[in-house]
Amino acid sequence: MPPLRRRGSSDWAGQTPTWRQARPGVIADALERASVRPSGNWFVVGASRDVRRDGRPRGRTVGGVEVVLWRAENGGLLAGPGACPHLGAPLREGRVVCGKVVCHWHGLALDGSAFARWRPYPAHDDGVLLWVRLDAVGGEEPSKRPVVPPRPLPPTGVDAVYTAIGRCEPRDVVANRLDPWHGSWFHPYSFADLTVVREPGDDAQDAFLVDVSFRVTRRLVVPVRAEFTAPEPRTVVIRITEGEGSGSVVETHATPLTPASAARPRTAVVEAVVAVSDRRGFILARSAASLLRPLMRRTAGRLWRDDLAYAERLWTLRSAGRPPG
Repeated sequence: MPPLRRRGSSDWAGQTPTWRQARPGVIADALERASVRPSGNWFVVGASRDVRRDGRPRGRTVGGVEVVLWRAENGGLLAGPGACPHLGAPLREGRVVCGKVVCHWHGLALDGSAFARWRPYPAHDDGVLLWVRLDAVGGEEPSKRPVVPPRPLPPTGVDAVYTAIGRCEPRDVVANRLDPWHGSWFHPYSFADLTVVREPGDDAQDAFLVDVSFRVTRRLVVPVRAEFTAPEPRTVVIRITEGEGSGSVVETHATPLTPASAARPRTAVVEAVVAVSDRRGFILARSAASLLRPLMRRTAGRLWRDDLAYAERLWTLRSAGRPPG
């Protein structure tokens, strides 16, 4: 059956209002339940493709902590403090030679093992995203592996990762995603006919179930059913459960860039989209993945330009002592 549906024209203001259903208490409760789930002190720091065996390390900041990432000779991910233990030079500006990050100031080479006061950080590459464990930032019981949501296997899907930075806290990003009711109002260019079929609860099915149509053109849409879950404090996963692209996922990860005490917090939104389809033509789409990824990132970017403004306003209201609702 063709995935596209034709719908009649409708005025933006003619939609059924969702403000009665979008009760602040429901969103706040879902956010609170997510906030107490263990993360093991793992933070997403970018896409797997961001760190290559090309002779260049990559630098990131998480919770005010400077981190350097690079690849070992076998391709494994290595991470550690971003300051050289010799005189504090930024290791992100060095080079990777034979699996060692070499400082560009005096040539100190680090192979990922402890050296003087420099200690490596546990790192994990899940094939789509990169994670680093920072126990001093997370403050939880550490775990050996991050909470990686189930997603389609790499050979079967096309993945793209988009990153944006906002002046807010991770909880504001998560709260945005745990409010599906705003989709067709705030993003009418992308969504239509949105209905929350089931609200989450403190049970095994702690999820929003949403029927929504993705717009292809003004009149042509693709209806699907999607499930929204929060497996850990800084992650929200949207999974297509019925309709075109069933099994596809959108993972939104919120990584703090500034310390928790920062007066002006900054948060990185790292969103991974992994698309799959059982249609025969999707084999061609996979072969053209390098062409599709910029389009997928552009779509995510348009949504997040709006949603970051939303998240930043949540933080502004809260910091002024005027929480919404």
